[in-house]
Order: sequence, then C-alpha cells, then structure tokens
Amino acid sequence: MQTVFLVEDDEDIRELTAYALENAGFACTGFEDGDSFWEALLAGASLPDMILLDIMLPGEDGLSILKKLRDHPRYECIPVIMLTAKSGEADKVRGLNFGADDYIAKPFGVTELIARIHAVLRRAASAEREKGLLTYENLMLDNERHTVTVDSEGVALTFLEFELLRYLLLNAGLVLSRDRLMDAVWGYDYKGESRTVDVHVKSLRQKLGPAGEHIKTVRNVGYKLGE
Repeated sequence: MQTVFLVEDDEDIRELTAYALENAGFACTGFEDGDSFWEALLAGASLPDMILLDIMLPGEDGLSILKKLRDHPRYECIPVIMLTAKSGEADKVRGLNFGADDYIAKPFGVTELIARIHAVLRRAASAEREKGLLTYENLMLDNERHTVTVDSEGVALTFLEFELLRYLLLNAGLVLSRDRLMDAVWGYDYKGESRTVDVHVKSLRQKLGPAGEHIKTVRNVGYKLGE
C-alpha cells in the first residue's frame, strides 16, 4: 500500500482528504504543521510515497518545507503536490520552481486530487526506472551503481541475489513462479532445479534483514515482492 503524508492545518480539510485517500487505497497520515511533519519524517524507517503540502501553515510555511526536502539527499525524490488556497499564477510558479511536482488550488474535487496523485506517482516511478533506481518502502536498488540499501544502509549481495531482487522489484506486487524466476535470472539454458530459487530467496531475505519480509512466499507457486 502506498503511503501519503498530508500536511494541512485546517482540520476539516485534513480529515476529509485523509478519508478520501484511504478509500482510494492509500495509507494517509495527517499533520497540522511542519514540526509534527518533520518529526514523523525523521523518525520513520521508510519514506512516504507522496507528500501533499499546504503552503499556508502555522510556523514554517509549505514552500520552506519543500525547499528543505529538495535540498536533502534522502528526501529530494519524494513526489510533492502543493495544496493551497492561493490560486494566483505567481504562487503556482513559485511552488513549481521550488521543486513541486504538481499544484492544486482549494477548493478541489477529490476525484481530481486522486487522479493527480496517480499521475505524479506514475511519472516518479518512470523517472526512477530511467535513472536505474528501484524502490519499495525502505528498500532501494541502484542498477547503475549496482548497490542495494535498506534504510540507507548498504547490503552486500552476490550477483545472482542482486539480479533476483532486481527482477522482484521490477515486478513488485506480481506473483512470479519459480520457473519464471529461473528463466529471468538464471537464463533459459540453466539446468539447475527450482530449489535453487528457494535457496537464493532464503539468503536474500536474511541479508535484507527486516526488509526481507517484503518478499512473500506464494504457496505452490513462487514468490512476490510487496502486496
């Protein structure tokens, strides 16, 4: 399930938006100000998939929060949609120039908001794939650097473990049979037994630590990563 952080000081808007997002299949956590948002972001083991950020907030405003996110190497790639009562062109340009992925003015329709979120998430996923980055919650694989990290900590994998994880990430949420994994990772001409897949999955889970729980066993079929 994809997660959304909603930073909005208006309690009614925050609760209604969170309710709509949860009905649309997202896990949503709401915050009334920048302080509570930063506290949760810094304390969390995994990052949200999306941030909905109001500009007019008590204390630190949304544009300041956005700038800090874009200046931080761990948070710079999190998609951000600005939510604000300001609909002027200048405010929209400022938000986009600060690195917002989209902008929606209040009052907004829930259907439009959900559509915008899905569109931004699709663009973000496409951009990450082009850069060779594959992520799932607190797990990141960098294909170009051939590295894997869990909660920003490096994990040493063998070549086949890396390729197995990469294929699982590319097909996150899909059930993959052992034969399909054998073909994709070991190659069509590989003469080993499907037990080889089980052994490598077990080793991969151990090396990933708690993140290894993302790899699910589908009885009598194979494996999948994620829900």
